[in-house]
Amino acid sequence: MSLNPQYEDIGKGFVQQYYAIFDDPANRANVVNFYSATDSFMTFEGHQIQGAPKILEKVQSLSFQKITRVITTVDSQPTFDGGVLINVLGRLQCDDDPPHAYSQVFVLKANAGTFFVAHDIFRLNIHNSA
Repeated sequence: MSLNPQYEDIGKGFVQQYYAIFDDPANRANVVNFYSATDSFMTFEGHQIQGAPKILEKVQSLSFQKITRVITTVDSQPTFDGGVLINVLGRLQCDDDPPHAYSQVFVLKANAGTFFVAHDIFRLNIHNSA
């Protein structure tokens, strides 16, 4: 495969679609459809998970309902196998918690004319200044 020239549009479109589903409590479990049953990895606040069923368990274990999110930037790069690397920076607020900066990195892999999330790393940008 070669570099996908539409990587910017793919990255921005994916982020918009992913967060629209994730941020809707009634629809949140459907984010599992972005992941492969066996070939997807997620690191959520340092906890590593493999496969869509385990990723769904993690998503369903999250205790918040409401998310207010502001995306600061979405940076994308093509990968040499036709996929897309996406880095998201933003701020989010869950329920009545204070807002926090966060970063999330996705690697989308091409698969029969579509994409799946092969890698997903999420981290709140909380610094311990003690």
